[in-house]
Amino acid sequence: MRKDYLQAAVEIAQEAGKILIEEFSRPLDIRYKGDEVDLVTQADKRSEQYIVSRINEFFPGHAITAEEGTGQDTASEFRWHVDPLDGTTNFAHHYPCFCVSIALAQRGTPLAAAIFNPYYNELYTAARGEGATFNGKNIGVSKVATLSTSLLCTGFPVRNRRLSPNLQYYGEFTQQTHGVRRDGSAALDLACVASGRFDGFWEFGLNKWDVAAGVLLIEEAGGKVSDFEGKPYQLGGPVILATNGLIHEEMRKVALQIYRRTRTPG
Repeated sequence: MRKDYLQAAVEIAQEAGKILIEEFSRPLDIRYKGDEVDLVTQADKRSEQYIVSRINEFFPGHAITAEEGTGQDTASEFRWHVDPLDGTTNFAHHYPCFCVSIALAQRGTPLAAAIFNPYYNELYTAARGEGATFNGKNIGVSKVATLSTSLLCTGFPVRNRRLSPNLQYYGEFTQQTHGVRRDGSAALDLACVASGRFDGFWEFGLNKWDVAAGVLLIEEAGGKVSDFEGKPYQLGGPVILATNGLIHEEMRKVALQIYRRTRTPG
């Protein structure tokens, strides 16, 4: 049955990706979600409508949490977490770092995941207990063993950026590593940790649809996901730390030092 879930996620993600590519070549129709930064395009809306309708077709009764609000709550123990266009700002500026992210969780535990960048035709998939793949080939996290030789990634919120603590972490980790990238798509960032392109990722305040697929990818690729205290990460938690496992403790200790320093009065 898990394979059926994964097959459905892949099929839906790839078809939704076609919608994004269609919209990518058209003049943008942009709306804003409450302020001048958090935007939504016609592509977000079309993609989500398609994804939700197909999930309902394949798995009637399953709950769906979708970024643009067209999902549904049910009594089912199964819930789909849908980001129809992760990287909307990139998309709006024609920067080709965006994707469709779909994951199925059972009582909060991800079972199947698909992340698809239609511009580059890059598909990441995972099923619990069955490993992770990139374009059909098995993948694993990197073998980089020290923070000083690692390449990290992170992101910043679309709202209230001045209130985000992440600039402190960004500066510190930039100095202690080979570098930190900020590409604007948390789902793709996590997928890149799973495939070994990045060695670690951290971010604050992500939603369940941002991370559900990527968390499963990393776990199935042999990586580790937690909060800054080392506790298991809960979907939608305030902070996520995801690594190849080898640099996890070193990265976590640095993050905790920054946290304590920035929270100390005076």
